Amino acid sequence: MTFLYYLFLFLFMFLCVLTITVILSQESKSMGLGSAFGGDASSSLFGTSTADVLKKFTTYLITIFMISCVVLSLWSSGLGRAKEKAIPTVIEEVQK
Repeated sequence: MTFLYYLFLFLFMFLCVLTITVILSQESKSMGLGSAFGGDASSSLFGTSTADVLKKFTTYLITIFMISCVVLSLWSSGLGRAKEKAIPTVIEEVQK
């Protein structure tokens, strides 16, 4: 069970990096990071028709990100409660 937790945590970190990359690669109104790739106001990083595709992809990534945040939060609190229950049991066995 711990292996699955850390695997999911690794995938969550990869999702964070992917989301940041997709958001920063989009063309902004003020030509933020898009100008760093040599683009001007009339071009985008992946072509002219990809703005809508990137917006939809970003929406899907953010939705998956929010769901995985909730799942990891509940999973982490469950693991913490399991460890709290295990500690008094060990102490009681040592005292007997």
